[in-house]
Amino acid sequence: MRKETPLYGLLAEFDTPERLLDAARKAREAGYRRMDAYSPFQVEGLAEEVGFRWNILPWLVFIGGFAGAGLGYFMEWFGMAVSYPINVAGRPLNSWVSYIPITFELGVLGASLTAFFSMLGLCGLPKPYHPVFKAPRFDLATKDRFFLCIEADDPHFDERATWQFLSHLGALGVSEVAS
Repeated sequence: MRKETPLYGLLAEFDTPERLLDAARKAREAGYRRMDAYSPFQVEGLAEEVGFRWNILPWLVFIGGFAGAGLGYFMEWFGMAVSYPINVAGRPLNSWVSYIPITFELGVLGASLTAFFSMLGLCGLPKPYHPVFKAPRFDLATKDRFFLCIEADDPHFDERATWQFLSHLGALGVSEVAS
């Protein structure tokens, strides 16, 4: 007896970005919320139709940049005013104007490193495998085809009804995606 693999979702193939965009819009109107779209290039408005939401990344980058700038300023201040004070040309030990370049550079470094590592973490990367990679004809997603996947854990998902729904949207084909 063959053990049946759990279903990840249903994948519909489209030949134009307009049909994909229209299908995503109709799927959202029909109540589907857990879906993703794949295309060989950016399709304007597709992210909104699929339902991507705001995330915390901008705030993490701001905090990383602010922490980097604060660390840069503290490092300069501690080195010049506390750890090794030297009177140079009668300037005060806490001459903040001379700390600006290092403060700025470490702020940019902190923000960029935070952005890089936060993006990896929030996207769940590195992820060398995704269930849609084994779907038939999915290799065309990098060439000239557009795909919409409605995931099986969507509260509105019913395999037969979703299959018929995707077929009526003008899909070239609908296929199951195993987990």
